[in-house]
Amino acid sequence: MTMSTTAGTVAGAQANPVTGKAAAVEQYNYDIVKKFAIMSLVWGVLGMFAGVWIASELAWPFLNFDVAEITFGRLRPVHTTLVIFGFGGSALFATSYYIVQRTCQARLWGGRWLAEFTFWGWQVGVGAGVLLYMMGFTQGREYAEFVWPLDIAITVVWVAYFLVFTMTLVKRSQPHIYVANWFFMAFILATALLHIFNNLAVPVSFTSLESYSLFSGVQDAMTQWWYGHNAVGFFLTAAFLGMMYYFVPKQAGRPIYSYRLSIVHFWALSFLYMWVGTHHLHWTAIPDWTSTLAATFSILLLLPSWGGMINGVMTLSGAWDKLRTDPIILFMITSLSFYGMSTFEGPLMSLKSVNALSHYTDWTVGHVHSGALGWVAMITFGSFYHLIPRLWGVAKGMHSTKLIYVHFWLATIGIVLYISSLWVAGIGQGLMLRAFDEYGNLGYTFIETVTFMHLPYVVRAIGGMFFLAGIILMVYNVYMTIAGAKRSVEVDVTARSAAVAR
Repeated sequence: MTMSTTAGTVAGAQANPVTGKAAAVEQYNYDIVKKFAIMSLVWGVLGMFAGVWIASELAWPFLNFDVAEITFGRLRPVHTTLVIFGFGGSALFATSYYIVQRTCQARLWGGRWLAEFTFWGWQVGVGAGVLLYMMGFTQGREYAEFVWPLDIAITVVWVAYFLVFTMTLVKRSQPHIYVANWFFMAFILATALLHIFNNLAVPVSFTSLESYSLFSGVQDAMTQWWYGHNAVGFFLTAAFLGMMYYFVPKQAGRPIYSYRLSIVHFWALSFLYMWVGTHHLHWTAIPDWTSTLAATFSILLLLPSWGGMINGVMTLSGAWDKLRTDPIILFMITSLSFYGMSTFEGPLMSLKSVNALSHYTDWTVGHVHSGALGWVAMITFGSFYHLIPRLWGVAKGMHSTKLIYVHFWLATIGIVLYISSLWVAGIGQGLMLRAFDEYGNLGYTFIETVTFMHLPYVVRAIGGMFFLAGIILMVYNVYMTIAGAKRSVEVDVTARSAAVAR
């Protein structure tokens, strides 16, 4: 994993007499990485704004203004799709394309056009999906709301992504496949499998956006949560571990703590995750043995999850002093801490005794966001702060280190407010719904639980505002970094042109 001094060019290429830079003989395709990175931030701002808005609607219902398109039911899938697939998906395309080229020392396979196709296909698919949600068109499946024509289109894009990534590995100039690429490959293959089988459906007609699932009843529920939890397991965990295994060692300037542990971590995680989805269906009509099996594998999943977390944290052995001077390391170590916490909380909530309290409460929402904001978003922010200056050839790094620190604290405070308020809301809600009076009647009405949750909902919305402010600050910092890089190139070209003229 070596860094070239000039992004995207071959070291030692002929110098241009005007710019003094290497001739445009490109070793790597960084243009596509830049596009995905920028769109990741764009979708991130839009998706997190939608999240803050619907959180505010729950606290202050008048904010829906009786407009159907911006009610909670319409905007909620907009939020999840933009954050998971827009922000997270684009970040994974960007970093996987960057990492596979760097570690294989090979340019992306398929020429420029195939990688461009994955970019435009993904962005158009995400954009069309959220517009349709606001118009009321959805499959009504968690994390799989796209209507059937978009499901097919996304499958085509994903096959192209698989070909670009896999064939780049095949034509690598290095004999070894670095572990980050193992995680990315598992994520690509598992996501394809999950997407195809969960979205098997019969269209009402070929001119209609509505469809009927191929499955029904219990089978439909089990298929959906086999998909739902593994979307978290492979899209939001395995893939971002690939990101972690490259950018944490790079930023720390140290090799990964244990390469052997990373391989054990990979295989254990890949095997165990596929079995745990049914723990979302405790206390429902599914056979009891299926949820028991899911809970058992959920507990076992704690071992590889913490193995990966420990591997990332211990990579900083001998470099802990960087926590005082490097805000990017702060993002990364905090993300690993949240990864460890959320992967402890998940198995805990899969236990039937705990699930009896947490099921259908906001504790589950808090748990999801401790992973989504604390792990996924924070490791992405840290990786992008490392990546952006290198893509645009800015030797001094980001425009403002102080703004990175401010972003870190805004994000961290926002996450703590968010998840702690929902722990209070969820546990309180669960206890109230399980309370009985001396006559065996319910101790509280449903509306009393809603009244109780108002204050935690207000705090949750404020936490979301902190987090949204942080990513907006990051967008400004990235914009100024790119603008500064362009200005420096223009000044350099002008000065060298004048020198040639003299």
